[in-house]
Amino acid sequence: METGSTVISGVGLRGRVSKSRWPARLDFVQSASGLLLALFMWGHMLFVSSILISKDAMWKITKMFEGYYIFGRPYPVIVSFVVAGVIALIVVHAVLALRKFPINYQQYSLFRGHMAMMRHEDTTLWFWQVFTGFALFFLAAPHLFIMLTRPDLIGPFESSDRVWTGNYWALYILLLLAVEFHGGIGLYRLAVKWGWFEGKDPNVTRKRLKTLKWALTVFLLVLGFVTLAAYIKIGIQHAPYAGERYMPAGYVPGAPGAVR
Repeated sequence: METGSTVISGVGLRGRVSKSRWPARLDFVQSASGLLLALFMWGHMLFVSSILISKDAMWKITKMFEGYYIFGRPYPVIVSFVVAGVIALIVVHAVLALRKFPINYQQYSLFRGHMAMMRHEDTTLWFWQVFTGFALFFLAAPHLFIMLTRPDLIGPFESSDRVWTGNYWALYILLLLAVEFHGGIGLYRLAVKWGWFEGKDPNVTRKRLKTLKWALTVFLLVLGFVTLAAYIKIGIQHAPYAGERYMPAGYVPGAPGAVR
């Protein structure tokens, strides 16, 4: 007679907790939303820096996004819909990122202790990504609110007046720094996490990715500050006429195809 325990197939399996795939899915959504936001910011930087070419170039790009060359007249509300989409993407990305933030001072102190002890560059980069991400909660809100509610105030004179006469230049300096550092670190971490550009030697790959990351960050910061300086210069010159809209030569409001 057997005295040992009998194993019956299937008994006890119902009580086991299966591993959820949701953390992986949420990580993917967080990564995808971060990538989309980074690509948007690159495009945004190129568009606003068109002021370095000429006022007319910046005006034409603005009207392009307002549908002027499709509908024959500008519809600034199109920009509002785009901004609303960007805000929704930011909210999704931020909510998912909050899962990995320290939730109390004890966790924060523990992390800082580990960071100081390990002196690992990637850990330090993660800290600065969290710090700049938290700062963006407050720095991005005023700009996005203006873009959402007053998309008609985008243009060579209109934007310059906001920067200088509206005293937004200080906000934009901090916003530029936070966006470029946060985005640059985020793209580097995405490349490492998902194995993009992976080579035979992971250490060599990380070193190259960091070099590329810092090169892009420096380039975008220089471009951003030069662009901001251009808007400040125009804003100072246009200050006596603040509120006046920019009209390029040859433009007749309401007449499609009038811009040469």
